[in-house]
Amino acid sequence: MVLKQLKQNKVGAWAFVLGVIIAVIAGFIELNTTMASILVVLGIVVGLLNITGKEGPAFLVAGAVLVIVTAFGKANYADIAVIGQPMSQIMEAIMTLIVPATIITSLRALFSHARN
Repeated sequence: MVLKQLKQNKVGAWAFVLGVIIAVIAGFIELNTTMASILVVLGIVVGLLNITGKEGPAFLVAGAVLVIVTAFGKANYADIAVIGQPMSQIMEAIMTLIVPATIITSLRALFSHARN
């Protein structure tokens, strides 16, 4: 049981790291549908395997803040010379990764509360 949980955490952690790397790459080349699809799948993996019950509330708050700040701030990044456009695209790609993980985590929390 413990070994299985360790393997799941490793897969989830690597999914998150790979997602962030892809998001940074997407900042310098335009985020296409293939990259976006990969980020969504990695986000689902992170939500299913990487976020435990105790980590759920903190992840939901951090994820919600990240999504809100990114949604309002990414338009402002585009106006910054040289690094603005890549920053905006990186934030868009990170949102593509985090939103599915946040949805999965929030659904798990809702089901857990409904069950109790």
